[in-house]
Parts: sequence; C-alpha cells; structure tokens
Amino acid sequence: MLAVSFDEPGGPENLCVKKVAKPSPGEGEVLLKVAASGLNRADLLQRQGQYAPPPGASNILGLEASGHVAELGPGCQGPWKIGDAAMALLSGGGQAQYVAVPEELLMPIPEGLTLVQAAAIPEAWLTAFQLLHLLGDVQAGDFVLIHAGASGVGLAAIQLARRAGAIPMVTAGSQHKLQVAEKLGAAAGFNYKEEDFSEATLKFTKGAGVNLILDCIGASSWEKNINCLALDGRWVLYGLMGGADISGPLFSKLLAKRGSLIASLLRSRDKKYKQRLVNTFTEQVLPHFFKQSPQRLLPTLDRVYPVAEVQEAHKYMEANRNVGKLVLELPQ
Repeated sequence: MLAVSFDEPGGPENLCVKKVAKPSPGEGEVLLKVAASGLNRADLLQRQGQYAPPPGASNILGLEASGHVAELGPGCQGPWKIGDAAMALLSGGGQAQYVAVPEELLMPIPEGLTLVQAAAIPEAWLTAFQLLHLLGDVQAGDFVLIHAGASGVGLAAIQLARRAGAIPMVTAGSQHKLQVAEKLGAAAGFNYKEEDFSEATLKFTKGAGVNLILDCIGASSWEKNINCLALDGRWVLYGLMGGADISGPLFSKLLAKRGSLIASLLRSRDKKYKQRLVNTFTEQVLPHFFKQSPQRLLPTLDRVYPVAEVQEAHKYMEANRNVGKLVLELPQ
C-alpha cells in the first residue's frame, strides 16, 4: 500500500509517499480502507522528531481517518460489516491506504457528510470535547477562552461550548480567522498580534475573567492567561506552540486565583479511556452532525490535498495559514 513516509526527521521536504507493507488487523481490530485523513500539529511535530508515537502505535503519520471497513480481525464483536463507512480515532497510521483500528475506536459517519468532511472530525472534535467536558467541566454561562480559535480544535470547541450554553471567546492572529470564529459562534475574538487579549477579555467579561481556558500555546501566554483567569477558574493546557520554559511567579499567581492547571494529551491515552471518550461523543455529540439537527455541528475544512502533495499541506499548516482543517485524500 501507499503511505506518507520520511526517512529522517526534518522539514516538509523530507516527506514522501512510498510503498509499505499493508497492516493486518489483530484481535478485535478492523482494517479500514482509508479515503481521507486529517492533518494535525502532532504530524508536524512527529516529522520534526519531536513527538514519537506511543509504544505499539504505527510510525506512519495520521491521527484520524475516514473510509470503509475492508476486513474484520479475529474476535470482532461490534456492529461493523465489510463495506461500512466509518471514521476512526488513531494513535498513528492514518495517512496510508489501509490502517488497523480497534473496533471500539470507529464511529459511524453522520448522514449528509462526505468522507473528506468525516476525516476532519475524530482527533479535532474528540480533543475539543475532552478538553471542555471531561477536563474543563464546562458549565452553562461559563466564559471560555479558546486559543488558536481558528484551528480545527478551536472551531470545534466554539461550537461545542455554545451547545453547552457557555460563552466562547477566541484568540487568533488575523482578522479573517476571527471572522470565521465569530460566524461559528464565538462571542468575541481578539487578535493577539494587535492587542493584549488578557485586558480585552477582562473588559468583555466586565472584570470577572474567564472560567475556562483551552490553551495550546503554553509559555508565551502564561502571564496573560493567569491575569484573565477568574477565581476558581480552570486552565487546560494541551499544547506548547509558544514554548515550554517559563520564568516568573506562576504558582503564586495561580494560588491567588485558586486556579486549576490541568495538562492533557489525547494520543498517549490508553484504549479504555479512548473507548469511553468515543462512546460518549458518539452518543452525545455525533447526532448533532446530522442534516436535520437544529444548530447542526459542522467540521470546517480549509483545504483538501491529494496525498502526493503532503509536503505542501505541511508547509501550509506550519505557516499558520489554515482556518479549520486540512485533509489529505488517499488514492482509491
């Protein structure tokens, strides 16, 4: 089969598409014939040699995919049949023509969505759902500050926060990104390149601050985050795009706010956790992607690339140009 590959860590120019061995589904696994796979920051980090796959996971890039069930491994007991359309949360391996997936981590594709749209859901939307509900304990009426608000996770989090009755606000680096976020339900947006988002947030909340921060930035924004965090607020850290090293009185400021700092990754979670997450998401959220649902949820696609143009897709994301998801299409 064909798969995205790189022989040594480095820039996008190291990526290629080459023939590799087709996986065989193990006990309780399904072999998915991949139609499309979403691109994530984790793929860029892995290509750079900064984010190794968890033990036992495929070395091939790709944390989410959509396609059709091609084969059932031994011991499969779920509802899946050969030919079924499905989307999958993965620890790796999605950017290939076939990937083996534990059957519990497959989800049905909502009616009215294409395979390309479906490929943009699993990693981004499950991450956003986990951050808001399982970790952030979002409540109706909460002010929620979402960094990288025009990313795949950010645009998903806006829609999910609105469904929860919360009030989402975002940061982003351009007016266009803020406009897209506001169209999807952000109550306010702040261009971090042009204004102090912390002061703007405090002004918007009339001095109360935000109850929940979803932070994929890290070091470069920690002081502004703590400044606009409400008393007893929750700050969920899930990325370090702005660096990892800080200098300053983080703990004393956090203590004064009685704040909770929660750190999380999804890729390295065990199968049981991911299974619970997929089940809860499938029951509570997936029905709202269907055409007839009021306040329908929608994945936001920026660009779709044939897998042969994977270098260009990485360059585009690395330049922070994407508004929503980038998806790679696999040859059928």
